[in-house]
This record gives sequence, structure tokens and C-alpha cells, in this order.
Amino acid sequence: MQQLQVNLTIPVPEGYVMVKKVELEELKYESLSGICWTMTDLEQRIKKKRNWIKDNVLFPSKFREILDTENGGFVYYPKGIGEHWSFHAIQMANFIDENYSLIFGYESKSTY
Repeated sequence: MQQLQVNLTIPVPEGYVMVKKVELEELKYESLSGICWTMTDLEQRIKKKRNWIKDNVLFPSKFREILDTENGGFVYYPKGIGEHWSFHAIQMANFIDENYSLIFGYESKSTY
């Protein structure tokens, strides 16, 4: 078998740095640590409107059982007028990542 040895230089554009994947994940974690999102934050994060989020993520029982703080979850569901949604940022981000195909797949019916 023939082998070819190559010495290659690839320039990194100005303003970019190379970072280990583990370090990048740690930086993401630190940026969300101790942060709670509002509904507006979540809308901006996943690029969906609140009605879509409610219909496809927050109210389906398969998710609400996991998400609701009353069940030990990480989403505060408003109980009355004037109360606001609150999402533990790290846990909500992880939930979206881990359930992406269920949330955004064919099971999602709404198109808001």
C-alpha cells in the first residue's frame, strides 16, 4: 500500500479561534448557568412563536409531566393572570436538544 505524507497549513480567519469541543460545551454551560428564560427568550432561542411552543412542547402531557415544576421539572407554568412563564435555561436547552425529533418532527401539528 502506498502512503502519502502531507504537511498542510490552513489559515484561521481573523476573529476566529479553534477550541476543543469539550471547552466549547463548558462555555455554553457557563453562559446558561443560573439563568432563567422568559417565554420571549425561549421564542427567540428556538425560532417559534409562543402558541406553537405551548401546543408542541409545554401542554402535551408527555412533556408536561417532565417539565412542570409541580412534578419536579424546570418550567414554571403560570397559574393566573399576570404571572409569567419561567424556564431553567440549561435544563430547557438540554430538553430541547434531547427531544428535538419529537418536538420538531412529524408529531408536531401546529404551524404557528
